[in-house]
Amino acid sequence: MKFSKFPIYIVDAFTKELFKGNQAAVMPLDSWLSESMMQSIASENNLSETAFFVKNNEGIYEIRWFSPLKEIDFCGHATLASAYVIFNYLGEKGTIKFWAKAVNTIEVNLRDNGLIEMSFPNRAPERVSEVPEALKTGLFITPLEFHKNQQAYFAVYASEDDVKKVVPDLEKLKTLAPLDVVVTAPSVEYDFASRYFWPANGGVEDPVTGSIHAGLAPFWAKRLGKTELVALQASQRTGVLNCRVTEERIFISGACKAYLEGSISIPF
Repeated sequence: MKFSKFPIYIVDAFTKELFKGNQAAVMPLDSWLSESMMQSIASENNLSETAFFVKNNEGIYEIRWFSPLKEIDFCGHATLASAYVIFNYLGEKGTIKFWAKAVNTIEVNLRDNGLIEMSFPNRAPERVSEVPEALKTGLFITPLEFHKNQQAYFAVYASEDDVKKVVPDLEKLKTLAPLDVVVTAPSVEYDFASRYFWPANGGVEDPVTGSIHAGLAPFWAKRLGKTELVALQASQRTGVLNCRVTEERIFISGACKAYLEGSISIPF
């Protein structure tokens, strides 16, 4: 059997500290591997996501994201990690563009302060009038209200302390698939805090979820009456996200810390 070597990077996203934020594996490719091979690699990596990208003839990076269980439509932290790899290892500077089917073009800028800023579509949630029973009873602490966007149900609490104390009933939340669940509240030190549960799509709790802030940021911007916010994802690893809200786009920025640069051997 013959093997081919491919570069791989592991990056901690939305943090300036190693072993914090959310880990993503990043694999730059010259051409696409088979879907089954990419899923096998992501399952072997066993991180929240593995990102694969190919630079097309227009200079745009087509990107796909895989959890250990399935391909994901939209992943913010692995996009941030991919941009970090492109800026720090592949020689690009300034502005780059990713493209993914579910979100179209994602423009990414390397800012003077060292943060990487991503432009996402505004995915503000809407109030849920009929709440699934599994959502009502699946979060240990009863939320004040429920909202929903294309990605997840939003359970809103009064305090950051409530968010930190939530114990999810994963079997109940799994029945809400394909939607995940984010719990959120105003924060003491930051503007708002959240945690993200996704038992049907990737795992128990995602350490830091960039994509859901395309919904959280406009939600809290309206509640708090401000367009620039700093968010805490209050997982065990924690992460900090800087958010800027406009009518059509949400700008999410953060730092990254490289953990691993290496290669893997794949049979062909």
